[in-house]
Amino acid sequence: MADMNEEFKVRGEELKKKINELIKEGNVRKITIKDKNGNVIMSFPLTLGVIGAVIAPILAAVGAIAALVTECTISVERK
Repeated sequence: MADMNEEFKVRGEELKKKINELIKEGNVRKITIKDKNGNVIMSFPLTLGVIGAVIAPILAAVGAIAALVTECTISVERK
């Protein structure tokens, strides 16, 4: 099965919700958050063994980013 890449444009307040949805889908290998100019703000891999204790700090950082950006792009690499 080939890897797939997908992008979503979201507003800051929608960022954390969309990241949560992507994590729950379970077929995401890597998530990259870019600002409106295409600069990478944050990038993190997801593996099958990722659990809440590992995700919690990532979501806290995503929440902080959401408070600072008006719009961004989420780039998703799927299995």
